Amino acid sequence: MTDNLALQAHKKSIAHAMAGNREGWIDLFADDAVVHDPVGPSPHDPEGVGFRGKARIAEFWDMMMGGTLVVVPHKRIPVGERICAVFMTATNVEPVKSSVEMVSVYEANEAGKLVSLNTYWDFNAVMAQIAEHTNAQENEESNNA
Repeated sequence: MTDNLALQAHKKSIAHAMAGNREGWIDLFADDAVVHDPVGPSPHDPEGVGFRGKARIAEFWDMMMGGTLVVVPHKRIPVGERICAVFMTATNVEPVKSSVEMVSVYEANEAGKLVSLNTYWDFNAVMAQIAEHTNAQENEESNNA
């Protein structure tokens, strides 16, 4: 069975993200696509309106996709022009290790371009992990001084 267009784009999205391929990842999106990651308000999207258009999606990449990223989709459910990844784990290995469980819904158009990416995850839980890691590093540095 051939993957639907959204599933094909989803797989490419993960490959480009893990390879750090900014241009390849951005090119997966239609010109008027929108990214909500996470869905709802967050410090990088205070109004929760998402990042619409390739220029804004490029800004999203620059803010959120740095470091060494490992994404593991545990289950995928393709339906029509959409694919729901239930659930995925994303782990940043560098510069600060953090891991988050999430659910993502990808929607593609007839050309195979993503028109929307909606990812649900707990921003505060990730910030708590980063704070814990930072505090541990500071404690280690002060103990070694």
